[in-house]
Amino acid sequence: MSAAPAHSRSAEPTEPTEPAERTGSTRPAKGARPAKRTRTVKVVKRVGRDRTRHLLGLSARYLTLVLMLVVMLGPIVWQFLTSIRGRTENVYDGVLPSQPTLDNYVRVADSFPLLQYVGNTLTVAVLAITSNMLFAAMGGYALSRAGWKGRKAVFTVLVATLMFPFESVMISMFLTVREMGLVDTLVGVWLPGAVSVLNIMIMRASFLSVPKEVEEAAVLDGANEWTRFTRVFLPAAKGALAVVCITSFMGAWDDFLWPLLVLTDSDHYTLQLGLKSLAGATTVNDQRIIAAGAMAALIPMMLLFFALQRFFFKGVGEGAVKT
Repeated sequence: MSAAPAHSRSAEPTEPTEPAERTGSTRPAKGARPAKRTRTVKVVKRVGRDRTRHLLGLSARYLTLVLMLVVMLGPIVWQFLTSIRGRTENVYDGVLPSQPTLDNYVRVADSFPLLQYVGNTLTVAVLAITSNMLFAAMGGYALSRAGWKGRKAVFTVLVATLMFPFESVMISMFLTVREMGLVDTLVGVWLPGAVSVLNIMIMRASFLSVPKEVEEAAVLDGANEWTRFTRVFLPAAKGALAVVCITSFMGAWDDFLWPLLVLTDSDHYTLQLGLKSLAGATTVNDQRIIAAGAMAALIPMMLLFFALQRFFFKGVGEGAVKT
């Protein structure tokens, strides 16, 4: 019996290998990364990049909102902090007052007839809100309904009037009010703003958004024109009516130029004229009192907005569908 060759005994044993086509195995060669694992890693990296971009975009949006909030509310907050500073404090010394007090609001009421001016302004504002909500709704409804001649011409003329600033027509408006004998009256202050073209356009757009099927169903039920207007279209335009209410109130509450032209008697002054007289008075030279008066004029608008803001996001056809 012959001995095995020396090189066969010294050689290290090796694992038997079989061709892939013989064994049917698809296992990759030793040291190679599986294709499935490669795809998983790529997906994880792509998800990570998308998440990073999403977080960066979200952070940029929130940063922009914070900057806008600071720019818009910064002066109001500064004015409020100034209005509650004590008499011995420097207005420009720091941000927060060291001796906060509400005494400045009492001094405002003592410096000029605040309640009387607020009452005059509220009278004009209530008249403006009532007339705008009524006439703007009726005008918007008429412009949103087809079937009468001249509708497009009237709409074009109304839109064209928005191009003219108030300063270009205030002289003719003053002459008209004077001929009517309404100078130095609160009715003369209210009359030019009894209805706004912008409010008519807002109501028209709201009424156009009401589905035609709702109106047709009301017609089949026997509803006449006035019933459709009050029972179908007005409930569907709650959001638009809230916008009209707030814009009318702001226009009447903040108006300064027109009351300055019309009113001469201080007993008929609105709040803005009263604040102007307060700022120009020689006996009042205190920024704290002026800031307190400005905050007193701002608070009613903020209360009205917070009371009606929930109507802004209501759907136009929500009220009509429910009714």
